[in-house]
Amino acid sequence: MAPPKKENNKMKMGFPVKKLKSKKRRRESYAIYIFKVLKQVHPDIGISRKAMSIMNSFMNDIFEYIASESSKHTECKTLASREIQTAVLLTLPGELSKYAMSEGAKALQKYVANSIIYTSNVYSRYSIFRSEALVCFY
Repeated sequence: MAPPKKENNKMKMGFPVKKLKSKKRRRESYAIYIFKVLKQVHPDIGISRKAMSIMNSFMNDIFEYIASESSKHTECKTLASREIQTAVLLTLPGELSKYAMSEGAKALQKYVANSIIYTSNVYSRYSIFRSEALVCFY
């Protein structure tokens, strides 16, 4: 008696079966930004994986805390720069909050300047100029 035939994995009901590649899941992290800032401050110093993980957790916690603090200051679902500034002033201590405010204002000016150059839509230009008075969506 002949042994039973093994089923060919490449054929299923007469049709070839393609093995699907599993897509690599993206992990969002602040690691590249932390590394860039580290190299600006100390070009000759590196950072371990464990330290980078701790810094990434710290950044996530600070972001979450500032977002929740700024949402307390408005009834709208849209956060304007005014609420974020207030939350930063309340969250960060002393000189650090002043430095964060100046860097945030500089980043906002740079964003607005680049958005006006690359935007051709009249309505989006108007909304960029009116970024302080954002419309509340309920």
